[in-house]
Amino acid sequence: MYCKKNIRIMYTIALLQGLIFYAPIATLYRQAAGIDILQIAVIESISFICQILLEVPWGIAADKIGYKKTMVINCSFYFISKIIFWQASGFTGFLLERILLGFVCAGLSGCDESILYLSCEKGKSQKVFTMYFNLSTLGLVIAAFVYSVFIRDHYRLAGFLTVISYGLAAVLSFGLKEISHERAAKELNASIPQFIKGIITNKRHLLLLTAIACLSQTHQTITVFLSQLQYLRSGISPQYMGIIYIGINLVGFLGLYSVRLSRRLGEHRIITLIYGVSALSCCILVFSINPLLSVLCIILLRISFNLFSPISSELQNREITTSNRATALSYNSMYINSMMTVINIVFGRIAKENLSIALAFGMFLCILGGLLFHLWLSKKVVKSVNS
Repeated sequence: MYCKKNIRIMYTIALLQGLIFYAPIATLYRQAAGIDILQIAVIESISFICQILLEVPWGIAADKIGYKKTMVINCSFYFISKIIFWQASGFTGFLLERILLGFVCAGLSGCDESILYLSCEKGKSQKVFTMYFNLSTLGLVIAAFVYSVFIRDHYRLAGFLTVISYGLAAVLSFGLKEISHERAAKELNASIPQFIKGIITNKRHLLLLTAIACLSQTHQTITVFLSQLQYLRSGISPQYMGIIYIGINLVGFLGLYSVRLSRRLGEHRIITLIYGVSALSCCILVFSINPLLSVLCIILLRISFNLFSPISSELQNREITTSNRATALSYNSMYINSMMTVINIVFGRIAKENLSIALAFGMFLCILGGLLFHLWLSKKVVKSVNS
C-alpha cells in the first residue's frame, strides 16, 4: 500500500534521531563521566544481548499490534533513554541507558524498514532506504556542526539538546498511518515454527547475515569509538574532532549513489568493492599515525558503510516471502546482533591492550565478510541453476 505520508514522517524521524549532538565526542563524553573503553565495550555488549533477547518477541508483537503502535512505543522509550544518558554518571547510569536502548532497538528493528518497504512503490525500496539512512546522516552532520560551533567542551549541553530532538521524533511518530497487518497477525502463530526451522537450516542465508555482521560491527566500533583514540594517537586535538566529524558525515552522503552504483556495477561488484576498501582502510590505520591518513581512512569506512546499508536492507527484504515481515527481519537482526555482540567484546578487549591490533582485527573481519558474501552469492547462483 503506497503511503507517502508515512515515508515523509519516517524521513523526518530519521533526521531528528540523527541529531546526536554528543556524537563527535561519544567516547570522551563517557570517559569524562567515569567509564573506560573496556567498560564501554561491556555496556555495548550487554545492550546487544538485551536487543537479541527481545528481537523476536518485538517482531511478533509488531506483526500483531501493528507497526504504528510499535513505532510510537519505541520512539517514546528512545526519548527516555536519552534523558537517562544526559544525566548518567558512572557505569550504572550508562548501563541503564544502554539496556533501555537495547529494548528500543529491538522494537524498531524490522518495524521501521517494514513501514518504509510497505509504504513505497514497488521497485523503489532501495531508493527509499538510501534516503532514510542518509537523512539520519544529515542529522549527524547538523549536530556535529552545532557541537563544533556552539557546544564545544560543554558535554552535558550536547546531551540535553539530543533529548529535545528525540522528544520531537517521539511526538511525530503519532502521525504515522497504520499499514495493514491483519493477515500477518492471523498467520503468525502457525508460522513461528517455520521461521525457527528456516533460520537454523538455511545455511546460505546465514552466510549473508554473518557477512553483514562483520562489516557492520567493524564500522560501528572503529568510526564511533576507536576513531577518537586514533585521532589522539595521531596528534589531533579533541577540539577539532567535531569539525572532522562533520566532514566525515558530509562525505558519507556519497552513499546516496548506492542505487546508481548498484545498477552500473551490479550488486556483486559494488559489495566486493565495499568490503575491499573497508579492509584496506583498516590496514592503513594499523600502521599510520598520520592525521590526514587517519581521517581519510575513517571517511572511506563511512562511505563504504553508507553505500552498503541500503543494499543490505534490500537484500534482506527481497528474500522475505512471508507476510510476517517484521518477525522475519527480527530473526535476521537477532542473528546479526548475536554475532556483533561477540565481535564487540573481542574488539573492546583488544583495544584496551593495543589499538593497532584492534584495527588489524577490523581488517580481518572485512576480509572474512567479503569471502562469506562471495560464498553466499555462489550458493545462490547454484541454487538458481538447479531450480
